[in-house]
Amino acid sequence: MPSVNDMTTTPTSAPPRRILRQIGLDTQYVLIGFPIGIIAVSLCMTVFWLGVGLSVVWIGLPILLGAMYLARGLAVLERARIGPILNRRLEHPYYKKPTGDGFLRRLLAPLSDGQSWLDLLHGMFRFIPSTISFCFVLTWWAGVLNGFTWGLWGWALPNGPNDQDLPDLLGFDGSYGTKVAFYLATGVFFAGTLYWVVRGSALLEAYFARGLLCGMNELREQVAQAEAAREVAQQQKAAAVSAEATALRKLERDIHDGPQQRLVRLAMDLGRAEQQFATDPDAARATVAEALTQTRETLDELRALSRGIAPPILVDRGLQAALTALAGRCTVPVDLDAPPIERLDPAVESTAYFVVAEALTNVAKHSQASEVQVSVERIATGLMVSVADDGIGGASLAKGHGLAGLDDRVRAAGGVLAVDSPAGGGTRLTAALPL
Repeated sequence: MPSVNDMTTTPTSAPPRRILRQIGLDTQYVLIGFPIGIIAVSLCMTVFWLGVGLSVVWIGLPILLGAMYLARGLAVLERARIGPILNRRLEHPYYKKPTGDGFLRRLLAPLSDGQSWLDLLHGMFRFIPSTISFCFVLTWWAGVLNGFTWGLWGWALPNGPNDQDLPDLLGFDGSYGTKVAFYLATGVFFAGTLYWVVRGSALLEAYFARGLLCGMNELREQVAQAEAAREVAQQQKAAAVSAEATALRKLERDIHDGPQQRLVRLAMDLGRAEQQFATDPDAARATVAEALTQTRETLDELRALSRGIAPPILVDRGLQAALTALAGRCTVPVDLDAPPIERLDPAVESTAYFVVAEALTNVAKHSQASEVQVSVERIATGLMVSVADDGIGGASLAKGHGLAGLDDRVRAAGGVLAVDSPAGGGTRLTAALPL
């Protein structure tokens, strides 16, 4: 059935030239479709039932195949015709390919193909919507032409009984001018409703053809898209789990190697100071002072770790301020290009921040670079983050390398991470994050 969206192009919302063009397309589609429908039903019905009747002998099978291929040819023609009516290009559907080595099996392949049977069904029954649409379109065009031109030739017609009684029924006199006004009014009515009637008739026929000739293929494409979306969602879920596991292992390692060791030493120092207070107060005070230093350093490391988990500046002031602070702490000079942008989704901002943070950490540790360039750009489809250095290169996204966890984090956010790092040619890391 025609949808509301297909009929929103009305005389009040579209240019007159476009409306007239659409009326012309719809009219020729319906008027040409009627004789094609009559020819199609005649040929398809005749050839198909002839093949069914002769199927008791082997000669009926080639005739059935002929009906299938005849319907397929008519279907190809119809798909080309309904494209301009629906304002879209219809894809050629999938037909089952012959399988097996036997000649007979390959020959009979169309008989086991669902789309071939739908083509044949369309060829047999397309005359029904074609006839309905043809009657409406022909009636409305006849009403328009008759109403606007009756005054030019109506005087030549003899006045029959019905024609004489018409003015009396309408309460008019029987003058020729009254009749002209009446027919002109009918012409205005038919012309005013012509667009909707012709458009609806064309869409009725076109949607009947689309449902049989393209419905299975569109359903197959929707299933394929749903499967692809499900696969992408599963990959993102796996990437999120992997990124979380990697982050937890890194956090555990950092805590074990940093604050935990300092806290163990702090406990030992305080225990030694407790023993020294009775015998050597000066040494005890020195041990306590050293413990205070260890406490401050431990707090600094814990703050650094907390910034890696959820940087407060990112939450409070946004991505630009967080990247500026990140660039200021890097041991390699950073050229930052991050223009002010509106606040984004927290997951996007967090992923972009960690991309830059991890990249700068790798630059400082492994690249031997003298300069690094960081750029963040908002584009129509998302956020582009790029980190490039002039180091020794050799970075990789393969499992076991330092960037594998970052790749998982980006894929978990629905983005894509690319690395260009030839040996001796520096490294460019680019992340595309959808919004």
